[in-house]
Amino acid sequence: MAARAAPMVLYARRVDEGSEQTFVDRLSRQGEEALGKVAEELVANPVVNRALSGAFEAREKAVHAQEAAMGALNIPSAADIERLTRRLRSVSQRLEGIEDALDRLEDQAGRAATAAAKPSSDGVEARLDEIGRDIAALRQAVAPGSEPVPRAQERLTVTEQ
Repeated sequence: MAARAAPMVLYARRVDEGSEQTFVDRLSRQGEEALGKVAEELVANPVVNRALSGAFEAREKAVHAQEAAMGALNIPSAADIERLTRRLRSVSQRLEGIEDALDRLEDQAGRAATAAAKPSSDGVEARLDEIGRDIAALRQAVAPGSEPVPRAQERLTVTEQ
């Protein structure tokens, strides 16, 4: 009989190895269902329900009493510290945004300064020469001689007719 038991055990092990995952799933599912039933029965029990409600109310009162005591001693509560932490993060993010904007402005100003410092004055000099020639041509057209305009003609009065 011992010879027959050994092959059956080997066969059972092979089956168990293949179905190990399904066994664990089934066991987990059954455990969850059992816990759910126990929780439902406990909540449905009026004594347990009152005890839980009382415990939650006591906890809430203890939290309020702790906050009042800490406020009286001028010690910040955890909620105060959390609010302050959120506010500090917000200010930090805004400051980072401002720093990024300043960096971009600095880069733009640097590029503009570099472009202005480049020796592109050839175009500027050519334009200045052109303006100078235009002024000289205008002077010739207005006052063809090299003599200055007589003082009496500087301010002529114009009368309407």
